[in-house]
Amino acid sequence: MNKIVSLCKRRGFIFQSSEIYGGLANTWDYGPYGVELKNNLKRAWWKAVVNDRDDIFGMDAAILMHPKVWEASGHISSFKDKYRDCLVCKKRIKSDDPRWNPKKPNWCPECGHDGIGLTDIRDFNLMLKTTLGALEIQGIDTYLRPETAQGMFVNFLNILDSRHPKLPFGLAQIGKAFRNEVTPGNFTFRTREFEQMEIEYFVEPKDADKFHEYWVKERFDWYTGLGLKKENLRKRQHPKDELAHYAKACTDIEYNFPFGWSELEGIANRADFDLRQHEEYSSKELKYFDDAAGEKFYPYIIEPSGGIDRSVLAFLADAYYEEKVKDDLRTVLKLDKNLAPTKVAVLPLLKNRPQIVELARKIAQDLKKCFITVYDDTASIGKLYRRQDEVGTLYCVTVDVQSLEDKQATVRDRDTMKQERVSIDRLKEHLSDKLSN
Repeated sequence: MNKIVSLCKRRGFIFQSSEIYGGLANTWDYGPYGVELKNNLKRAWWKAVVNDRDDIFGMDAAILMHPKVWEASGHISSFKDKYRDCLVCKKRIKSDDPRWNPKKPNWCPECGHDGIGLTDIRDFNLMLKTTLGALEIQGIDTYLRPETAQGMFVNFLNILDSRHPKLPFGLAQIGKAFRNEVTPGNFTFRTREFEQMEIEYFVEPKDADKFHEYWVKERFDWYTGLGLKKENLRKRQHPKDELAHYAKACTDIEYNFPFGWSELEGIANRADFDLRQHEEYSSKELKYFDDAAGEKFYPYIIEPSGGIDRSVLAFLADAYYEEKVKDDLRTVLKLDKNLAPTKVAVLPLLKNRPQIVELARKIAQDLKKCFITVYDDTASIGKLYRRQDEVGTLYCVTVDVQSLEDKQATVRDRDTMKQERVSIDRLKEHLSDKLSN
């Protein structure tokens, strides 16, 4: 993890938020390469679940919602964690932490202190409250949404009326969510502000188990299709005593992070809890009418819900390689071509030769029309190659003295480091073939 965190800051993937003021704990800013990686991940997800399908519609619901939404969803009453504080080491530990020793009720599993140093179990609400209105004393208390799901549930009728879909169908959304996590940590894995990619898939109740299994496989295959190694992924079915209050079943796709196995995405069978709740609290009927059967019923909802920030972390960890090249240690991010922040880097071999620099800049501008391309002449060619390897750039195009004569450039492959001379007027075609295969 230390190597990945160091790389992220050194190469402009992820920075500590508000760093010049000492930072704000567990909040992170995405730099130039990080935001490209994150956007590529979102584009790949959106293409897979919306653009390439006929049964899922995209949405972008508001972050701020009517306070009654969170009453109906159960968040106000049950979205809490139970903790005890150690007054000695100042750590906050969940009340269900498996390290607790029932024979030693005042023993701290963090520092080992055994005495009167632990508080009673206390509830901590995980929602972040805010006030709507110019004057706080006259404003309305509401919350920054703790999940994107409710925005799709409350728009169920709007989708039925505007798109007239037949079951099964789904809604998909990418968006920010906020949780007042008491114990955030592990870099970007658990933070108070995060981004989700969620699907709410509405099905006939009798088909719910079948579609739950379908989406577990579909989502697992999506991660491996973008390069995550199968041996670093596993499926974990929740036991009944671990299920959320709304869930009939849930399976997590877990990734073997440097700090251990942890959830990457959860696929839940939410049954008809959400539509029933919102119907009760809004007094609007939220049943689906089946024309063929001539009856109304509440669809069941299958919810694949993944965190984008922890997905970015997983792809960074999975792509990170160190290898010995002669007497040098090469660090390379072997990101999938769809995720790599930069596809091509154009590098002049000699920055003190104006003709070479001019030709290299011209090539870079031309390639930018087709690929995410960068130009760099701020170091020796060896250092430039290593720099591009570290950010996962797929191909480096080097312009040298010979290029002025034979109108060819050297194309270097990130993973194999093999080089080949390619005619400058064929670079676009050559790189297009490479990137499409």
